[in-house]
Amino acid sequence: MLVLFETPAGFALFKVLDEGKLNKVEDLSKEFLAPDSARKVVSLKAFSKFENTAEALEAATKLLESAPSKGLRKFLRAHCDGETLGVADSKLGNAIKEKLKIDCVHNNAVMELLRGVRTQLTELISGLGAQDLAPMSLGLSHSLSRYKLKFSADKVDTMIVQAIGLLDDLDKELNTYAMRVREWYGWHFPELTKIIQDNIMYAKAVKLMGDRANAAKLDFSEVLPEEVETELKEAAVISMGTEISDLDLTNIKDLCDQVLNLSEYRAQLYDYLKSRMNTVAPNLTALVGELVGARLIAHGGSLINLAKQPGSTVQILGAEKALFRALKTKHSTPKYGLIYHASLVGQAAPKHKGKISRSLAAKAALAIRCDALGDDQDNSMGLENRAKLEARLRALEGKELGRSAGSAKGKPKIEVYDKDRKKGAGLITPAKTYNPAADSVLSQITNTAALNEQDTVPKKKKKVEAEPPQIEKAAEVPAIEAKKEKKKKKKADKEAGLPTNENEPESEEPTEKEKKKHQTKDVENAEVGEKKKKKRKHEEQEDKESEVQTKKEKKKKKKKTED
Repeated sequence: MLVLFETPAGFALFKVLDEGKLNKVEDLSKEFLAPDSARKVVSLKAFSKFENTAEALEAATKLLESAPSKGLRKFLRAHCDGETLGVADSKLGNAIKEKLKIDCVHNNAVMELLRGVRTQLTELISGLGAQDLAPMSLGLSHSLSRYKLKFSADKVDTMIVQAIGLLDDLDKELNTYAMRVREWYGWHFPELTKIIQDNIMYAKAVKLMGDRANAAKLDFSEVLPEEVETELKEAAVISMGTEISDLDLTNIKDLCDQVLNLSEYRAQLYDYLKSRMNTVAPNLTALVGELVGARLIAHGGSLINLAKQPGSTVQILGAEKALFRALKTKHSTPKYGLIYHASLVGQAAPKHKGKISRSLAAKAALAIRCDALGDDQDNSMGLENRAKLEARLRALEGKELGRSAGSAKGKPKIEVYDKDRKKGAGLITPAKTYNPAADSVLSQITNTAALNEQDTVPKKKKKVEAEPPQIEKAAEVPAIEAKKEKKKKKKADKEAGLPTNENEPESEEPTEKEKKKHQTKDVENAEVGEKKKKKRKHEEQEDKESEVQTKKEKKKKKKKTED
């Protein structure tokens, strides 16, 4: 019977010398208390040494997955013909039995035997000392833990966090120092601040020039363009600044040296950050750039922590204060945070920035997870997603342009607006004209209407004023009846006068009497109408006077209350 034992240095096969002792499991541990007694139980048959750390890592990972590696299969084929093999893992034994047709055993006796072999390993394997075994086991454990965590030594995001923090601090310090140089040298040459806008060029010009009197003699071609150089020399002649001593100029030049050194170091640090970002997070760098990607990692704490965040959190990362203020005041939440400084969001129009930032955050979340947990070291995913986002941005802008451009054939036709017209049709409704027949005037009421009013209208005239529509209706009905009666009388007169015009004069008398009666009635009705009009005017005057008096009384009361 053989026993397979795995060590950090390689695989070992031990031959069991006395198989009868395996029946007594409790007494096996006593046999391995001393090296001599252990050599009587087992002896080393063969040993397969790992050539390098990669082979050891591959074998260890295969054993974790309960599968034999290529080296182990070759080793067992060479030394286990017709032998039973004791193994520490039952799944590994089944895999060896299926692939190599070797009978494998896994029980308590084999496990106890392997524990004893581990205690006396350095004595049983000649040439393998404890001092060599300890660093081997440590190195293999580190490599195995890195593999299990999918962790690479090159992907150290803490360096990115420190670098971006230092870069931001350098920007602040550079700005402070440059403004101090401008203010300090401005007492001597104030016109120079408007001539040179760039801080680094300003510091170089001040360091080269010193006193403004030297400007005419010096050549600034290495520092400044020709136009700026001529303007500087002209301004130096007519400058309104004060004179300063040589000691002051030396201190100003020292400060200029500090500004230039800081700017050079900042450029070196930016190059370092760029290389680290392309190594650690290539897909995120391809999407949002080095600076924005580094700030996202620094804000999240690490790349792994950032990979756990959803796209909606990545979108507003850096705008937490605005988010909680919006939630507290029940206003609209922010649409972007640090991701606003990405080039894709900057290219979008203001109305499309929210849509693009949302899409960019979703793709950035995928890129971060790919960088943190994936095996690929290239930026193909980031470049592909960036191309999709650029196409999305063009599609949004194209839609907007298509809406505002009108028809595809040419310029849109501009027509005069007419609310009464529809497209391709005539007038919706004909033009309205004034209808004078719809007017009704109280003075045109006929005699019968006046008589009916005397019978129907009550004595209280306030009710009459409150109901003018009913009076008009009552006036219209008797007027129509009066016209019908007149027509009937005319017909009757004609019929009566046709047969005898000269022989019957008596027939004309009733018609003359009726005419006289109608005339008297018309006169009476006119007098009654005039009296009613006078009464109404009188009542209206009284009402107006009463309203004026009430208003005056109210004003007096207000004045008294104010006093």
